[in-house]
Amino acid sequence: MENKKYKKLSIAAVLISVLPLATFIPSLLSITLCDEVRSVWAGVNILSVLIGFVLSVICVKNHDSRNAVNIIGTVISSLWLLLICGILALAVFLNFIQ
Repeated sequence: MENKKYKKLSIAAVLISVLPLATFIPSLLSITLCDEVRSVWAGVNILSVLIGFVLSVICVKNHDSRNAVNIIGTVISSLWLLLICGILALAVFLNFIQ
């Protein structure tokens, strides 16, 4: 019973971690979005990265549910999180220079 719960949770974590890739769809289709939609989309991307990271860490912490899907989800979420932190650090650094 416990493994089924973690299996569903790990699939949800991977799907949520891959969700920020949907950002590329409008650019591939040459669709221009208004500023409000881009702001909301950025917020949803950040939220999905955080939720995906937390869910994947929960799954990897349990020794019984640790498998390749959970590890891949954790790696994907970690890379997205590093990218977001790098962009934020660069923005703060550039604002202090000016």
